[in-house]
Amino acid sequence: MRKWLIFLRLLRVKQWTKNAIVFAAFIFALGDPAQHLDAGELWKVALAALAFALVSSAVYIFNDWRDLELDRLHPVKRNRPLASGVIQPGPALRLAVVLLALGLGIAWRLSMPLLMFLGGYLLLQVAYSLKLKHIPLVDVMVISLGFVLRTLAGAVVIDVDVSPWLLLCAMLLSLFLGLCKRRHEAVNLAGQGTRTALMQYDERLLDLLITMMGASTLICYSIYTLWPDTVAKFGTPWLAATIPFVVFGLFRYMDLVYRQDKGDRPEQILLTDGPLIVCVALYGLTVLSVLLGR
Repeated sequence: MRKWLIFLRLLRVKQWTKNAIVFAAFIFALGDPAQHLDAGELWKVALAALAFALVSSAVYIFNDWRDLELDRLHPVKRNRPLASGVIQPGPALRLAVVLLALGLGIAWRLSMPLLMFLGGYLLLQVAYSLKLKHIPLVDVMVISLGFVLRTLAGAVVIDVDVSPWLLLCAMLLSLFLGLCKRRHEAVNLAGQGTRTALMQYDERLLDLLITMMGASTLICYSIYTLWPDTVAKFGTPWLAATIPFVVFGLFRYMDLVYRQDKGDRPEQILLTDGPLIVCVALYGLTVLSVLLGR
């Protein structure tokens, strides 16, 4: 395999899709005349997403180095570049330092508030790698908080307000995805080089929590689109037209988790599942047409 492809695997580039949520504040601010947002500000949001991607990759490398021996016992993670021995720890850690410097440097040049949020994200992820990922339920809460920080970062870099409803939706949706991932790991991979925390998860509890978070995400998003302040803010009630796409997206994902035994790699599913790709694309087009075509 070409060396640059191996390094891309080390960086877990596919997981950069998580940083798409950085664009949420920009997209929804476009339709708000009170925000006075210039579409040209998109480049700032793109650089903010890149900064998060670079720092997250640095954390992934650090985490892989920390879990090197355990990953070698895992049926999937043993194929990672560090665990398989394709890349040695020294070069990998040096690359992590470079990525960290680049990400923080981009944030520093863009805005100090962005640097603060990115720094908070970094500290949270380091704490997760060192300790918090070993505590059941706390681990998925930390992952969820990371998505909230990304959403806030996308707002501060262009100096716009972000609705608390959107932050709540980001938190609930990330909890839903995280719990689905934990369920797959606890049911299919327990004891195969996985963290001891997974042994403490109960399948029935995870099923209940997944149902709760899925329903809460749908309810929260529906309330946001129909809330009088939202209608007044965007000057249209038609944002509610996106609700069916959210319904289908949640239904489809749960079908993949429970009927097709997937859910361990959300970023892979979102990039490869045809119905979900179409659903997300139609959702995005509907949002833009509602916010820009009113």
